[in-house]
Amino acid sequence: MSTLLIKNIRTLVTCDDNDAVLENVDLYAEDGVIRAVGAALSQTADEVLDASRMLCYPGLVNTHHHLYQVFSRNLPEVQNMELFDWLKTLYEIWKNLDEDVVRLSSLAGMGELMKHGCTTCFDHHYVFPRGAGDLTGAQFTAADALGMRFHASRGSMDLSVKDGGLPPDSVVQTVDEILRDSERAIDRFHDPKPYAMHRVALAPCSPFSVSADLLRESALLARAKGVRLHTHLCETKDEENYMLAREGVRPLAYMERLGWIGSDVWYAHGIHFNDGELKLLADTGTGVAHCPISNMKLSSGVARVSDMLRLGVPVGLAVDGSASNDGSSLMEEMRVAYLLHRLCSGKNAPSGYDLLKMATRGSARLLGRDDIGQLAVGKCCDLFLVDAERLELAGALYDPRAVLATVGLRGAVDCTVVNGRVTVRYGRLVTVDEERIAAEANAKCKEYLRR
Repeated sequence: MSTLLIKNIRTLVTCDDNDAVLENVDLYAEDGVIRAVGAALSQTADEVLDASRMLCYPGLVNTHHHLYQVFSRNLPEVQNMELFDWLKTLYEIWKNLDEDVVRLSSLAGMGELMKHGCTTCFDHHYVFPRGAGDLTGAQFTAADALGMRFHASRGSMDLSVKDGGLPPDSVVQTVDEILRDSERAIDRFHDPKPYAMHRVALAPCSPFSVSADLLRESALLARAKGVRLHTHLCETKDEENYMLAREGVRPLAYMERLGWIGSDVWYAHGIHFNDGELKLLADTGTGVAHCPISNMKLSSGVARVSDMLRLGVPVGLAVDGSASNDGSSLMEEMRVAYLLHRLCSGKNAPSGYDLLKMATRGSARLLGRDDIGQLAVGKCCDLFLVDAERLELAGALYDPRAVLATVGLRGAVDCTVVNGRVTVRYGRLVTVDEERIAAEANAKCKEYLRR
């Protein structure tokens, strides 16, 4: 049994059912699970952390990423493009993915997430070039090396340019191939038990790059296997017009027709839902992963998050792909989301604490988990610590629940703990050699972009 004791936590923001904020308490965990929280606990542990200067928060939960895009960031030719043109241009790079590109880009992207307080990452990987190797396995290898709690997707595309879709022929597969490999990925990697470090979702890319058959059959397989469903939806007006022209209905009505609605489904973006569609999402418990920075960069629009929260739509936070964000910091996403919705919704905007809860418990709900996203007895010991005496936080700690969104945090957190194990200490990854991974990633990126 492994044990961890965090002593004398200056301020513990629990995000629990009571929204409790505790002062000067200890937290004790066994085998990655919190077993006690209170003042002057009597337990001893294998590792003891002094948190007398620290603010302690639940680990952030990222609900939508494309980690392979770490190796196609900041490219000048796409910086001013919007979604459809952006995708068509970048598919010509992404069609050259292989196992090593995916492993190293996943290490870099998840490492950055972890350094900024994220403890669980969901990645939406849907580009599977022929002969590229075991890309899902490469991602789990990277997550395990870092100590990240990881939800992978077996994403997919079956409509190429010749079928009226956007991707090239070399990255699409038949429905039978996709379903066969989806079942393999679930059987090999998905762990349905509480406190799981590995889970899998099925995630066809988007309604404009997959067929109705693939969407329908993926939903049937996911429900037969007890896994969740995810896709992009209502990200741009181009998508809406495409679906109206092709199917004669708006995107959500199309997805509902194919069984893609319910508490086991969450969509990325959800910018262009109308009033009736938001009510349907709320009534059915269908979730939305909010990706503010990506939506801003691609000029896609602003999701109606204030209305979603008011109606009870499940909403989580996400960084989206690194090529439409150019980074992997959910901490930064919180502050941008706070400011964006203050600008757009005024007094009706979510508060700083609302954004923290969106990035923790809200995100956990989208992933179908109630064991992460809060700090309470019986929950996963996933958390991060920030030195309250940092110069950047001077004069800003009147409301520790809100400060990460209102003031923000520049730089890495002081400590990240995943599954009761320290993975970041003094702002540095401790489970891997950062310099070596950065060097390998840069070398691989240069070679990949020349293909």
